[in-house]
Amino acid sequence: MSFTFRAVQASACLVAVCVLAACSRPEAPQVPVRAVKVMVVGPQAPEFSSEYAGEVRARSESRLGFRVAGKLVARPAEAGQRVAAGQVLAQLDASDYQLASQAAQAQIQAASTQRDLAAADVKRYSELRAQNFISGAELERREATLKAAQASLDQAQAQAGVQANQKAYTVLVADRAGVVVAVEAEPGQVVSAGTPVVRLAYDGPRDVVVAVPEHKAMNLRVGMPASVRLWANQASGVAVPALAAQVREVAASADPVSRTFAVKLALPASAAALPLGSTAYAQLQALPTDAAAKAGAAGLIKLPTSALWQQGQGSAVWLWDAATSTVKAQAVTVATADGNQAVIAQGLSGGEQVVVAGVHVLVDGEKVTLYQEKNTSKVPPSHVGNDVSATNSVKTSAVKGQP
Repeated sequence: MSFTFRAVQASACLVAVCVLAACSRPEAPQVPVRAVKVMVVGPQAPEFSSEYAGEVRARSESRLGFRVAGKLVARPAEAGQRVAAGQVLAQLDASDYQLASQAAQAQIQAASTQRDLAAADVKRYSELRAQNFISGAELERREATLKAAQASLDQAQAQAGVQANQKAYTVLVADRAGVVVAVEAEPGQVVSAGTPVVRLAYDGPRDVVVAVPEHKAMNLRVGMPASVRLWANQASGVAVPALAAQVREVAASADPVSRTFAVKLALPASAAALPLGSTAYAQLQALPTDAAAKAGAAGLIKLPTSALWQQGQGSAVWLWDAATSTVKAQAVTVATADGNQAVIAQGLSGGEQVVVAGVHVLVDGEKVTLYQEKNTSKVPPSHVGNDVSATNSVKTSAVKGQP
């Protein structure tokens, strides 16, 4: 009887222990110690430079058109063709202008006849006046008629000159040597006066035109130095030094589509033979902003953008404390951007160890370790052979039933 009671009591205790063990909360998993990358920051020389891709263009380029209206009957010029000064680029139908010129010549002949007749009358009436056969008033009327006839002749001659010019304007010629970069009218098309027919890039100085973002364009000034290198030289592997250039023009307004500003860089005279439209890389030495200038008075502190994180309305970085192996938040002020790096104006003085990777998963005071590059060296062949032999001997022992 007592044995049965003790057995029941033991069973009850065991059940109670199991129930209590089931109701207890599991231990919270430990937060893993994260590994971070750090870099030591320090002042650097101020270099506010950016590189942009652009193209080579002629400094002087004109869209040529006829000074009169008409039907385009010929256009010898083609895109990419090199033309000389005075070479014919296009021609209009000049039939109507030829007829107008002939009419003007006929008017000259009629006016000349009237003038000659008036001159003969004046001569004859002058002799009669000398003999007192006519009055002086009659002679004055004949002289006035001669002056009117002479004026009519002058007018007809001027009108004939205008018609001759109109006829000459039906032929479009190149006023300077250059390259035809575009054609904008085809034979058979009726064009009005001033309508562009061809676009001609004149020989001479060359420019490199690049598109610069707003925040960079505001720091550019005319005359600032720049360097230009051609993509063709880089692609061919030819070691050619960069060309010295300078900012010649900064667009007054942004492009409505790309919202960038066109900047023209003047190339030296030695680059006059560069092919138009070739790709070039331009490096601009832009002026720093006021904040960046103050930060760069004693040297700049630059950080990768991956080191920054947002703290409230500003930016911050994590500083690594080597003594405690913990991180601490530090607020910073960003002056400007230089490529993929941020220029720090305030918050860092140099010498700090800043976390540059994994900043968004850290908390203030968290214990971390420094990230170590894994050893990717391969195991020597001799070691590999030993490992394989040991494995084979274990398998053989297992098959024979040996321990």
